[in-house]
Amino acid sequence: MKEVILDCFGEACPVPLVKAQNKMKEMAVGDVLIVQIDHSCAMKNLPDWARGEGHNVEVEETSEGEWEVIIEKTK
Repeated sequence: MKEVILDCFGEACPVPLVKAQNKMKEMAVGDVLIVQIDHSCAMKNLPDWARGEGHNVEVEETSEGEWEVIIEKTK
């Protein structure tokens, strides 16, 4: 299992989503992608997309207005 951090601070939708989608294509099942975001739109869209794809998702607020979306690739 590999853990990859994707820094998307300062980027608005749909950039974090597109970057996460592209990165997930390169990853193996069981790998974890941590997307760091500070845009509330991405905080909704990114987990919704990942869950819709069937991946395991957790969202953690790391500081006020900053989140980590943790996606475990399941397929």
